[in-house]
Amino acid sequence: MYILDSSAFIHDFHTTAQKATIPLVREELEDESAYRYDAMEGSGMHIHIPNGDTTEKVRRAARESGDLDVLSDTDIRLVATAFELDGVLVTDDYAMQNVAERLSVTVEPIAREGIEEERNWIFQCQGCGREYDDHEERCPICGADVTRKNPN
Repeated sequence: MYILDSSAFIHDFHTTAQKATIPLVREELEDESAYRYDAMEGSGMHIHIPNGDTTEKVRRAARESGDLDVLSDTDIRLVATAFELDGVLVTDDYAMQNVAERLSVTVEPIAREGIEEERNWIFQCQGCGREYDDHEERCPICGADVTRKNPN
């Protein structure tokens, strides 16, 4: 079963296999991509709502990888849906792919190549350059913004 992110509807992803998504994806779509969602729902696409325990498991994995701050609630619930349904997550979102990889969820990218490696992001102060394992809004030392940085 394929679990469809908004990019699947935007890029007109086709498959004859079973498809599923979540209601929040519909809210991200406009114009033709919204019509595609409606048409697939009308032709039997499964609409799933993941349970709270699975959603929290995805949040923990995203927190550990450093991706939590860039994932929307929709993103987290889509990864949780793919995990619960043992499906293939169809997305081009790198942070979603990174968290899915951590949870052993198979991902199929659409318009881009998939991730090549799982990342554990670090956070770096834009002022003094100090690095942190957890995301801070501001550096506790100098007060400058802290941003996510590729550890490699």
